[in-house]
Amino acid sequence: MRVFMAFLLLLSSVSLALGVTMPLLQVQKLYFLSETPSLIQIITGLFSSGDALLGIIVALFSIVFPTAKLLAAHVAAVAPEQSHVLDRWLGPLAKWSLMDVLLVAIAIFAAKTSGLAVAVSQAGLWFYTIATLSMAGAFSIARRTAPPAETERPQAMAHAKAARDTSGVSRAAD
Repeated sequence: MRVFMAFLLLLSSVSLALGVTMPLLQVQKLYFLSETPSLIQIITGLFSSGDALLGIIVALFSIVFPTAKLLAAHVAAVAPEQSHVLDRWLGPLAKWSLMDVLLVAIAIFAAKTSGLAVAVSQAGLWFYTIATLSMAGAFSIARRTAPPAETERPQAMAHAKAARDTSGVSRAAD
């Protein structure tokens, strides 16, 4: 399980770097104008066009939070006893993991249905999706293989003892 988690972490690290830097989509307007922006180019374009707040939001949810979650997964792999602390802080971020993929998919759909442009997904979007899914898998494995937190150990021990007591095993066998 640890080897598979290490593979997923390597895959998500490489895929996230490629997904952020490679073109996400190709937009063609009027048959001869074409743009292929990467996520970084989209964010810098938002800042340069005066949409700094939107640029900050997109940067947070598409680069900062996934990178923080990836680093937390790496820490959980190296120091599993600390993974419960990381899970408490980064657990709520997991709900937003696929938000960027959804937003790009909506943008592609909107461009295709408007008739003004043709949009096609590019490799960056696929790498970003691979990074998101492999990171979710690595986090799931890290949670399952992590030892219980100090506050959970007495409860887990009490639960295990209660399970032994009700399974018909006598106390003398303990």
